[in-house]
Amino acid sequence: MMFAFNEVGMSFRLSGPVGFAVAGLAMTGLMVGAAAPSPLYPVYQQLWGFSSFTLTVVFAVYVVALLGTLLTIGSLADHIGRRPMLVGGLLLLAAAMVIFANADGVGTLLVARIVQGVATGAITGAVSALILDLQPSSHVGSVVTGGAPGIGLALGAALAGGLVQHAPAPRQLVFWVLLASYVVLAAAAVFAPEESRRRPDARVIRSAIRPSVGVAPEARSTFVAWAPAISATWALGGLYLSLGSSAVSRLLGVTDHFVVGLVLASFFAPAGLVLLVIRPVPQPVRRTLGLASLGSGVVVTIIGVLLSSSVVYVLGSMVAGVGFGVTFQAAVAAIGAVTPASNRAQTFAATYVLGYTAFSIPAVVAGLAAQDWGLRPTLVGYGVLDVALVLTAAVLAVRAARRAAAAAAGAVCPAELATVHAES
Repeated sequence: MMFAFNEVGMSFRLSGPVGFAVAGLAMTGLMVGAAAPSPLYPVYQQLWGFSSFTLTVVFAVYVVALLGTLLTIGSLADHIGRRPMLVGGLLLLAAAMVIFANADGVGTLLVARIVQGVATGAITGAVSALILDLQPSSHVGSVVTGGAPGIGLALGAALAGGLVQHAPAPRQLVFWVLLASYVVLAAAAVFAPEESRRRPDARVIRSAIRPSVGVAPEARSTFVAWAPAISATWALGGLYLSLGSSAVSRLLGVTDHFVVGLVLASFFAPAGLVLLVIRPVPQPVRRTLGLASLGSGVVVTIIGVLLSSSVVYVLGSMVAGVGFGVTFQAAVAAIGAVTPASNRAQTFAATYVLGYTAFSIPAVVAGLAAQDWGLRPTLVGYGVLDVALVLTAAVLAVRAARRAAAAAAGAVCPAELATVHAES
């Protein structure tokens, strides 16, 4: 049945599977909106004449607003419910699209990105927790939470690039399309099912919105073990969304905005699609596969930048994209497996705080460096640093594997064995 009636007020609610689908689409929609401005950045630069550093600032204020929201109300969904946070955030996201569509300069663009960041921060923890609450299985839930970012970012880049190049109102239409999508998702989310909660008192609310980053005690060792891998994936994603369009157009000679969007999508699409076929692969092997793909893909993209070869660059992007998807999915699954349901929104908020910090700060530094050193040397240096993060994550993976082997030989206690398996 699509709808289920509750006992109080006879109001209908979406069934669990439909609610799960709505939550998955909402998470994907967040990422579509996050990527949509990227193919437009060269257009904005040409119209308003701002630098690469200003471009990365426009990109980064979104993340600053998002992080500020995550740090204050990111865990509020654990107290007032997933549904109110999701509906309110989607409506605020729709308002951001209106501002984008009417942007007439850098100032308006900054305001749009800030509103978008606040909305995304309000939604992220709640929608991640709702997906896990309604998941038909832990595998399906981790595929959605791990794959939605890549698929959404790919769709956003390709959609925006195509509409900019081939549709009327090139700077507005993509935002009107997203506006309609967010309104529809908000209407559906009103009826999403969730467990009833006691109404929290004012003291609980004040405590919940006090700026903090929290990881459930049960998940802390797993979170720390996966931190370098999460940072490496999101730092690379931030580079693609901030300076990626400029790199493709200026260094690879691609002038068609739709093709620029497709090149960006060549990184993000594999990140989501690979999760559809990776189920038979054991979790420890996924970590190895993800890190190997991520590191080797970055190396190939560096070669593509040095050779000004779009073919090599796209090939490296696709391999790195596979690494992004596999690594982040493995991280989400490992952290989610050891986090109690009552702390999921808070813990996933902290996970995304880490991810979005890596997503933004290195990109801003790269934008500043590009002004002094040039775009090509900056991209090469960024890639080298990302590979260093991957190697750090690989060292931690080797240590976890050794501890797991020792545990199998009976060298650790059962409690530590459970932690080792989660970290692996």
